[in-house]
Amino acid sequence: MASELDVRARLQRAGQEHLLRFCAELAPGPRAALLAQLEPLEPEALREHCRRAAAACARPPAPAPDLAARLRPLPPERVGSASGVSPQTRRLWEEEGFHQIALNKVAVLLLAGGQGTRLGVTYPKGMYQVGLPSQKTLYQLQAERIRRVEQLAGERYGTRCTVPWYIMTSEFTLGPTAKFFKEHDFFHLDPNNVVMFEQRMLPAVTFDGRAILERKDKVAMAPDGNGGLYCALADHQVLEDMERRGVEFVHVYCVDNILVRLADPVFIGFCVLRGADCGAKVVEKASPEEPVGVVCQIDGVPQVVEYSEISPETARLRAPGGGLLYNAGNICNHFFTRDFLQMVTREFEPLLKPHVAVKKVPYVDEEGNPVQPLEPNGIKMEKFVFDVLPFAKNFVAFQVLRGEEFSPLKNADSAERDNPSTARRALLAQHHRWALQAGAHFLDAHGARLPEQPRGWRCTCKVGSSGPPSSWTWTRPGHCRPDSLLDLPAPGSPTLRTQPRPGLPGGKQAALSFWLQNMDHGSSTLLQHVDD
Repeated sequence: MASELDVRARLQRAGQEHLLRFCAELAPGPRAALLAQLEPLEPEALREHCRRAAAACARPPAPAPDLAARLRPLPPERVGSASGVSPQTRRLWEEEGFHQIALNKVAVLLLAGGQGTRLGVTYPKGMYQVGLPSQKTLYQLQAERIRRVEQLAGERYGTRCTVPWYIMTSEFTLGPTAKFFKEHDFFHLDPNNVVMFEQRMLPAVTFDGRAILERKDKVAMAPDGNGGLYCALADHQVLEDMERRGVEFVHVYCVDNILVRLADPVFIGFCVLRGADCGAKVVEKASPEEPVGVVCQIDGVPQVVEYSEISPETARLRAPGGGLLYNAGNICNHFFTRDFLQMVTREFEPLLKPHVAVKKVPYVDEEGNPVQPLEPNGIKMEKFVFDVLPFAKNFVAFQVLRGEEFSPLKNADSAERDNPSTARRALLAQHHRWALQAGAHFLDAHGARLPEQPRGWRCTCKVGSSGPPSSWTWTRPGHCRPDSLLDLPAPGSPTLRTQPRPGLPGGKQAALSFWLQNMDHGSSTLLQHVDD
């Protein structure tokens, strides 16, 4: 370990010697911990990081003056659709995806470096329960989807196959996540196929360019954003591990989307058959003002443009068909070839430009007193996973239905959107649709058949509601908070029955019956690939 004198000299070169201002009063243990944290920080890199953070924050966010003239939507030949194609084409994509999975060429990679701070919890977001009757966490739901897609691919091709699960964590989430997986027996996945690795951390910086001291013995650090993936892949030889396993295609996604389809065979197959090295799932923007980035082109190069960078006038532009011209909302759901990721880590990562995030960062004042700021006081510099899109040789986008594939968990229930209630209702409503589409119907506690949910209407009941089933009613959207009936039948909830539907193969009907009887035993995502 470097001496205090050496560390002080390095900090002087970086203009950050204030980080040692309490060093003399620290006990040997805390002093050693502080020096160990500071030692890896290269003086020139630290000085440049703090300078760039302050300079970037000082620039007011505004669209580039000439952006509108350079901006174009993606050309149709670069875009596919999960719902806008013939059943034959969709089956072709799906079959190719399952084929690659059966060949053990597909892995999934979870971006899970963030904590659930905005949810009001201190643990990793993947450990959060949104209030499903089964009490499943996001991690469990995702693990079960991996197991199911492995099973489906194996059954189609008569083989045993594996979809390795790579999980990028941070200093904050690695320990709790690893412990959580061990306590839950890795959700019945082979631990050898669950690979956790840690992204880098960067100092948080004040508005005048000074690294923040969180405690007398600790610098305030923050993960370097989900775009820190590319450095982390190199730091931990993850791509080498993929190569040893024979993985060629990687599905990358964020932890907080409760509807995410892991190793989605349709998406994988579409990208593979298009010869894509990089792909992105997108959803149609709900409105011009929706705060999501847009997948589009600037000067003919594909990239994601943040909503704050697009002028309101440009955001409201309409295509000839009446929809938004820039309607491809980014949902942080990507396809990469391993070769492309290798090229990014070797050549392009240094070219990625960090983004500014202004946050409330705990700190110690000049007297060493801890302070919990009420207003944002610090800058965290982040890179985004989508920043590599411009380097792709063959980028494609794949549009999916929001109600089927995107319901993010960002906020506590006090917020109007993207909260536990909206995520829970999205998943339960999806399960409800799958059951109805596959031929199920619902009975109340007296055995009377409940009406199928009319198109455009919602059921007001909740699972386990104390009210009698006969009191449940159907109302138009806007008059209720929709909750579906599925995930796990609870006491007092309606029971489920299946009936053969014309054209539904017997095997699928049996699978449906199994799913309805075992919704709390790892098969609640069965219908994702059961019936188109």
